[in-house]
Amino acid sequence: MWRLPTSRRSPARARVLLAEQAREWKLPPETADTAVLLVSELLTNACLHAHAPRGRHIAARCVLGDGGLRVEVSDAGDSELPVPREAGPDDESGRGLALVAALASRWGAYPRPYGIGKTVWFELPAVPPGP
Repeated sequence: MWRLPTSRRSPARARVLLAEQAREWKLPPETADTAVLLVSELLTNACLHAHAPRGRHIAARCVLGDGGLRVEVSDAGDSELPVPREAGPDDESGRGLALVAALASRWGAYPRPYGIGKTVWFELPAVPPGP
């Protein structure tokens, strides 16, 4: 698990950490690239929208199991669960969760225990789909 500050630099740090972990696990490049993109989206959302109390960190967790790769991002901000929105053609933001929904095999969100924040997660297959 990685603990990252609520900072604009944290999504970049999470990308580096996940890319290193993907290489160690020998994930297919397509899976690794998609996971790096999606963790960046979730970290960016947590940094910009969670409104966590000062000094609280964001946690990112990656697990490789039989079902594939699962990545979770937890914040200590409000417990309102995120939903994808439809961004207009001129909007400069608002596409992150739509991207997660489009590229992940599954994704979701749940409140953290004790009513402090939430966890947003996605899953990707760990092996490329067959022909």
